[in-house]
Amino acid sequence: MKTGLIFTMLCVAVLARGEIKSEGLRAAADYSAGHRGTALLVIQHGKTILDERQNGGPAAMKIYSGTKGFWNAAALAAQQDGILDLDERASATLPEWAGDGRKSVITLRQLLNFSSGLDPSFSLHGEDFKDRNAVALRAPLVGSTGGSFIYGPAALQVFHEVLKRKLAAARDETPTHYLERRVLRPMGLGSQRYLADRAGNPLLAAGFTMTAAQWARMGRFVLRGGIDGAAHGSSANPMFSQGFWNNHLAGSPGAREIDPEDLLHLKWHQQSWTRTCLCHSAPSDLVACIGSGGQRLYVVPSLDLIVVRLGFMTKFSDGQFLRLLLGGAH
Repeated sequence: MKTGLIFTMLCVAVLARGEIKSEGLRAAADYSAGHRGTALLVIQHGKTILDERQNGGPAAMKIYSGTKGFWNAAALAAQQDGILDLDERASATLPEWAGDGRKSVITLRQLLNFSSGLDPSFSLHGEDFKDRNAVALRAPLVGSTGGSFIYGPAALQVFHEVLKRKLAAARDETPTHYLERRVLRPMGLGSQRYLADRAGNPLLAAGFTMTAAQWARMGRFVLRGGIDGAAHGSSANPMFSQGFWNNHLAGSPGAREIDPEDLLHLKWHQQSWTRTCLCHSAPSDLVACIGSGGQRLYVVPSLDLIVVRLGFMTKFSDGQFLRLLLGGAH
């Protein structure tokens, strides 16, 4: 047999292993439905291979923390446009922080990665605020900058205040308008549910409501390389970066498979993110947007795969769902 023919046959075999199998689709769909799922959409190689509505749920659902990915895309766009540098200190724009020895060194990237050390300030999720950003700026430092992963809305609201001031100075534009112009409209999406406070500041940590097809447009954006750096996390949490969770340690010696929602229910200082992954059985290049109660967007570049799962609030296991879906697909 000629070498070229052998190589071709090997390539075909590898491609075949990368296809999602019908039994995997059915098993994953049954798991989703059994855990109060309302929609499951699977797209591979640009073709929809499963689009299923479940349990009589509405077409559009709140995606909760899935909202974060869109604002992180806006942050990357602002860096590309020269409006900011993610590695600059927030205090360069915030005189309120310039005189604070600890807060003055926090970078924009640390705010987006939740490694700034700021108190999470979960009360900012409330809808009746005069000025969320002002409250976030006064949030105390409770962890070490760069060394503590503290997931909560305060850090994102501080980033919003930086972006707000920079855009006002550069082009008299609001962050929400910038998000729509640079991120949402290019994805084919319109304005969203922003949960703005009385000062007009949106809630960056949550709020958007989407159908599975709409959220899948973020998946296409990721496949095109739109979220640079999301496949690896920070030293504080190696599986989180820029609004996305990653699986890059899957298969590594000693890696622990965890469900992020389980750990996030603990106090930040009780959480351990050392050598964690989403699913041992999934490819290491998988990234995910994770919203409360089982809202999920998974993207696997090596399989050219986008998966959106929506559902009513319930317990949901990433590892179990991905094992069922992927089976021998990789």
